[in-house]
Amino acid sequence: MVRNPLTPEERERGERLGRLLREARGPRSMVEIAAVAGLSAETLRKIETGRAPTPAFFTVAALAAALGLSMDEIAVNCAPVPV
Repeated sequence: MVRNPLTPEERERGERLGRLLREARGPRSMVEIAAVAGLSAETLRKIETGRAPTPAFFTVAALAAALGLSMDEIAVNCAPVPV
């Protein structure tokens, strides 16, 4: 199955998610947060930099738990920007 290319809005939403996660991580290392979330540091790096703009729901949920964020906070901060 071929994936459709991401829209500019989807890419922007992924960038907002990455910024939110970086801010929530603060001074803690990527390795530390990735380990708590059960992910590789490289996966977290890709999400934070926007190279993986559409991570799976359970990946986002694991990161939210590791960072003390609610899924509501993530949804509000990463919702599409009204035009």
